[in-house]
Order: sequence, then structure tokens, then C-alpha cells
Amino acid sequence: MSLSTALSIAQSALLNTQRQTTIVSRNISESANPDYSRRGTMLSTAGNGASIVDVRRSTSDVLFRQNMTALSAWSGQSTLLNGLNTLDIDVFGSNNTNHPSRLLGNLQSALQTYSSSPSNTSVAENVVETARQLVSALNSGSDAIQNYRTSVDREIVSTVADLNTLLADFKVANDEVVAGSKLGRDVNDALDQRDAILKKITEIVPITAIKRGDNDLMLTTSSGVTVFETVPRNVAFTATAGYAAGAPGNSIYIDGVPLASGSGANTTASGKLSALVQLREDVAGGLQAQLDEVARGLITAFAETDPSAVNPNLAGLFTWPGGPALPAAGTLENGLARVISINAAYDSSVGGNPHLLRDGGANGAAYVHNASGGVSYSDLLLSYDTMIGTPIAFDPAAQISGTISLSAYSTESASWFSALRSDATRATDNKSALMMRTAEALSNVTGVNIDEEMSLLLDLEHSYQASAKLVQTVDNMLAALLAAVR
Repeated sequence: MSLSTALSIAQSALLNTQRQTTIVSRNISESANPDYSRRGTMLSTAGNGASIVDVRRSTSDVLFRQNMTALSAWSGQSTLLNGLNTLDIDVFGSNNTNHPSRLLGNLQSALQTYSSSPSNTSVAENVVETARQLVSALNSGSDAIQNYRTSVDREIVSTVADLNTLLADFKVANDEVVAGSKLGRDVNDALDQRDAILKKITEIVPITAIKRGDNDLMLTTSSGVTVFETVPRNVAFTATAGYAAGAPGNSIYIDGVPLASGSGANTTASGKLSALVQLREDVAGGLQAQLDEVARGLITAFAETDPSAVNPNLAGLFTWPGGPALPAAGTLENGLARVISINAAYDSSVGGNPHLLRDGGANGAAYVHNASGGVSYSDLLLSYDTMIGTPIAFDPAAQISGTISLSAYSTESASWFSALRSDATRATDNKSALMMRTAEALSNVTGVNIDEEMSLLLDLEHSYQASAKLVQTVDNMLAALLAAVR
């Protein structure tokens, strides 16, 4: 081997070491970045030694797809749980202090106290006040639900705007990857950026990435709707300014196709948007329907009856804008919880008489039960308590079907929502664990291991020392040769 060849080999080794050291240093500096994939070099040997022919990025398409699927499922599930927790506080208050089942129990207790002391006006007033608290909870709960639906629409608007921005950013990164791949440039940074954007997109909608020539990607939803192909497809949504009970919200459209809503406590929603639609329609809508059915049950249970059974039953302690007629039996009356009220005939603050609960007659003389005017009469009071426990038909549209008592229905409603939250919490924990496991598995393949990088850096240091030693040796030999020639 000639001295010039040895020097060329040493110079090539020094250049390789310099570039490899730069790459390892970059790996170390980006070790805390979850969107960075480790870089490695590919060497090729030639007549004057080895040279770096490529810088490769650590990847695993299978693990990346699994992580995206888990991330999308977790995002949808956690969105659902957060919404349930918000509804719980907004509608029922802390520790369910405003839940109809609890307030109905208070009303039953007040009625029982009144029936044992039917001549006591203060006790009669307490029954009306307890009923007013129940009505207030139904009114405010209905308002809270519709306000929540409006706030969900605002969140959908914001999320759709974020998605459209991310798709625009994805186009920029994808174009850079494709152009660089065609020209043979290093596109690793652009690939990192594109994958990072893709993770953010999949938290909003479930994404399937289809790889094409020159590292180009086409994106579709899990149901096959195109989200991106060369250019982003339009994602559109129009918010509703304000909601009324039973009124459906607008759909979210991706490339003109409506996005499906999630369903169930362990939601089928993948991505935030599907979960938001589920919260707005199925969860909040179902909760509103149950409050409406409780309101209908109250009006029915406390209806005034004609002792002679000639006249129809009419609204008693609880009434509504359609009164004094009763709501149709077994049929959901949308928005009834918002408009139910205390009948003025019983309200002493507006000139009413709370003892009409004991005697009857709010709808006229034909409805008087205590015809003798006895102050110890309690049969009518006891009948109200009986009616609360008497089965009636409830509309299955409120997600609790069957013929059960008002008391049992309000308890079932509380159990329905509690079970929904409990199951959603478990599902969130499970999906969170899966998401973290897939992220860890992906990181083990594509992430940076500091110990390995430091070990490699030490090897490169030794390689540099060896190359420098070779250069020094060649230099000494050239110096000796020149000295001999002189």
C-alpha cells in the first residue's frame, strides 16, 4: 500500500467519523422528542476505504399503525369520559345533590310528614317548597344539557378548524417528502414532521395511511372516506346557535360524507369528533329525554282526579304549558323538564292554598276529595305517595323502557348515567394502557437509547484516534522520506 493510499483511507475514515459523530450527537439531543426517529448510517467500502452512502431513519410501519389506532381509540374514549364528568356536575351538581331521584325521595318524605299532620300549614308549605326544588332542578338541568350541547358544537367547530389546519400542514410535509425522495435528498426530518402531524390528525379522526410511490401518503378514515389525496379534502361543520330539547344537531362532513357517531360506554368512537357527536346526541339527548319523562311522571302522579270518575284527570301540584290537560300517556314530551312548574293554585306566595294537596279542588269543586273539610283528612296525600310507586308506561326513546313506577324510573335514570360513567372510566383506563404500550413498543424500535448512543460515541472516538494515528504515522514516514532525499 502506498503512503498516498494510506493517507486517503485515513482521511476518509476521519470524514466518516465526523459525520457519524454529528448524527449520534443529533440522536442524543433529540432523545426526549417523541416525534424523532433515530438515525443510523449505511457504510460502503471502496478502494480508498469505507464511505457513508445513506443515513437511515428507524421505522416500523406495523407498530406505527398500531399506535395510531390505539391513539385514536383513546382520544375518543377520553373525550367521552370528560364529557360525562362535565354533564354530571352541570346537571346534577356535586355529589348528585340536584338529581331528581334524590329530590323525589325528599318530596315523598315531606308528603309522609304532611299525611301524619294534615292540619299543619307549615308542613303543607314544606311539601310545596320541596316540590319547587324538584321543579327547579328539572328546569336548570334541562338548561344545562342544552347549554352543554351548544358548547359541544363550539368545540366541534374548533376541532374541525384544527383538523383542516393539520391537513394543510400535512400537505406541506408530504410534498417535501415526495419531492426530496424523487431527487434523492435526505428527507428524514420531513418524515418525522409528517408522522408527528399524522398522530395529531388521528387523535381527531381515525386514519388509515396508504403509502404510494416516492413515499407519498394517501389518507382515509377507517370507514374508507378520503381525507387526503395529493390535496386535503374538505372537513365541514355548521354549528347550531342554540338547542331545544329533541332537536338534532348538524353532522360533520368529510369530503361530503357524514362522520359516524360513536356509541356505548366503551365507545366505538375513534377520534375526538365522533365522541363529541355521541355526547351531543346520544348522551345529552338521552339524559334530556329521561328528565322529560320524570317531569311527565310527576304531572301524572300528582294529577287531580274526580272522585265520581266523571271528569278527566287534570294537572295538580305539577303543571305545564299544555295544562290543565295531562301529557299523553307513555309518550315522550320533548322539553317538558324545562317548562314543568308548580301550579299557582297551591303556591301561597301567589295567593294559592297548599292545603289543596290535602283536600283537592285546584281544578274546581268537582275535584274536591275532602268534601267534609276535615282537618285530619289524609287519604288524598297517601294516594299521591301510592301513585309515585305505581307503574306507568315510559317511552323507550329515553333509553329506559318498560312499565315501572316514577320512583323506580328516577332511580333507573341515576343508575343509567352512573353505569355509563363507570364503564367509560374502565374503558378509558384500558385504552390508555394500550396506547402507552404501543407507544412504548414503537419507541423501543424507533426511539433513541442514550446508553447505546453513548457507547457508539465511544466507539467513534476510538475510530477517530486510530485514524488520527494513521495520519500521524504517514506524516512521519513522509517526513523521513523527504529527509532522506535531502
